[in-house]
Amino acid sequence: MNSPNDQGGLRARKKQRTRAALIDAGLDLFLANGYEATTIDEIAAAVEVSSRTFFRYFAGKEDVALAKGVEFDELVLDALAARPADEPPLISLRHALLDVLRESAADSGVQRFLSTQHLINKTPALLAGNLRRAAGTEERLTAEIAKRQGLDLAEDMRPRVLVGAVWGAFRIGLETTCADPSREVGRMVELVEQAIDLATAGIPQRWGGDPRSW
Repeated sequence: MNSPNDQGGLRARKKQRTRAALIDAGLDLFLANGYEATTIDEIAAAVEVSSRTFFRYFAGKEDVALAKGVEFDELVLDALAARPADEPPLISLRHALLDVLRESAADSGVQRFLSTQHLINKTPALLAGNLRRAAGTEERLTAEIAKRQGLDLAEDMRPRVLVGAVWGAFRIGLETTCADPSREVGRMVELVEQAIDLATAGIPQRWGGDPRSW
């Protein structure tokens, strides 16, 4: 006889599978038919669930299109929090982002992720939502860097400037990859790393005590 905990675990796994299936179906439909032309009913039907079930997982189809980006951001945030506490901020942020990117590059769904990112960049409604998501992630990364350094963001802009440079470089590297029809995964990691190096050239590993300079 299954215990309540077993049943709760089964329900949670079933919900995770349904959510993942909705994302997969939605992305496939967006790439095949276009974002605007795809309906929520079509996404739900592809997974053989009702539209009401769809709305238990997502507020709308924009959330489906951006879901993989949200998942990536959460992995980067977790990776940053797990870095050694005494590690310089640039090294911590660089390693957190590139390590997650390399792990993601090994996933079988990375080509679809890149194709979806290209679709997002070409779709004004999605681009706006993606920029809001990126801004929120930057705020959280900035807060984590400030906490690790023991800094007050009202008095010290360096965490915000660092995160803005690294996260902006990541976006540029990803956009450059997506603009190339071949969308080579290995090239993606190379371009992002190169962009980060360019953006952070001159930023020292360890910061001084004056918030007006590195």
